[in-house]
Amino acid sequence: MPTINERKTQLTKRLGELEARLGGIEIELDKPMSQDWEDRSAEREGDEVLESMGNSGLHEIAMITAALERIENGVYGNCIKCDEQILDARLDLLPHTHLCRNCAAAEAAV
Repeated sequence: MPTINERKTQLTKRLGELEARLGGIEIELDKPMSQDWEDRSAEREGDEVLESMGNSGLHEIAMITAALERIENGVYGNCIKCDEQILDARLDLLPHTHLCRNCAAAEAAV
């Protein structure tokens, strides 16, 4: 089972990776469009994919930032809904999760 410091390091590393990836996406989206209509159509499709990846990355960044705040506040690993301990196996898979398995399942069912 990783320690809190190891979790913090893992989360911080992932945050850096996401920020770098989002920076690359932003650069790609800022490139001027081609003058050719067929190329422009393909570029727009690619831009939609990049925007989706960017939105997903922004969501994960928000989740990681919140997890790092929970570490600083000493409540990391506790569910924010029921305050039960989140299983280590769940934190291994989703170190930024804020919900225990039961609360996550209840939220997904809504």
